[in-house]
Amino acid sequence: MTNFTEQLKLNLKRPIVFFDLETTGVHVGVDRIVEYSFLKVMLDGTTAGLTRKVNPEMPIPLTSSLIHGIYDEDVKDEPTFRQQAKNLANFLEGCDLAGYNCIKFDIPVLMEEFLRAGIEFDFEGRKVVDVQNIFHQMEQRTLKAAYKFYCNKELIAAHSAEADIVATYEVLLAQLERYANVEIEDKDGKKIIPVQNDVEALHKFTSLRDNVDFAGRMVYDEQGREIFNFGKHKGKLVEEVLNNEPSYYDWMMNGDFPLYTKKKLTEIRLRKFNK
Repeated sequence: MTNFTEQLKLNLKRPIVFFDLETTGVHVGVDRIVEYSFLKVMLDGTTAGLTRKVNPEMPIPLTSSLIHGIYDEDVKDEPTFRQQAKNLANFLEGCDLAGYNCIKFDIPVLMEEFLRAGIEFDFEGRKVVDVQNIFHQMEQRTLKAAYKFYCNKELIAAHSAEADIVATYEVLLAQLERYANVEIEDKDGKKIIPVQNDVEALHKFTSLRDNVDFAGRMVYDEQGREIFNFGKHKGKLVEEVLNNEPSYYDWMMNGDFPLYTKKKLTEIRLRKFNK
């Protein structure tokens, strides 16, 4: 791993881990990790890396292999995620998280894998910085374009997990320099300086704060209440639907929804019964 201690350092209150996943596909509730790469940035700017292939316990579709270059033969003798989960959870203990498009994809997939492995990995309280959201809101492009735009470099070995996270880390540092003290208008027309060298501020700027679950099947309304964001009950309060149509809970629990969505749905259901 490259050491970036000579560059601008992130203002950290605790370590932050940049990570990227290569998977069998893009379906959060079904597809599995075939490679992960983590770059832990310490408070003093030093880094520690962890990269490994994973046996996904399912065939890797050719369409996916052609993108990331990982084939069934490459992972058949690798340990499964379940076998690696405890060590990974320990590596991530006490750390905030960052990545490129991590909120919509990498974090939900990682959570699914931990749940399958029976590991209670808690995302609550962690700050999450999605570098893509900074880029899209400030410039609106892609990782390869972002790397060229901010760092004036060509991204070699794109879709290699390790190359992608190093590029993501460099892009964030360049964004902090470029957008220092830059004002924009928020959705209410108020002028703000959103890109600050502070993980909590970046978390607030890049997070999807309205989502109850990572997949966005449930969101918060303006009063902070959970409502469904899909299907025939879209816009309705989750508690009311579960009360008026109890079978809807069973339908979702038996359906092809992400495990984390089911976990949050169950929490709402239990809360209703405990009132």
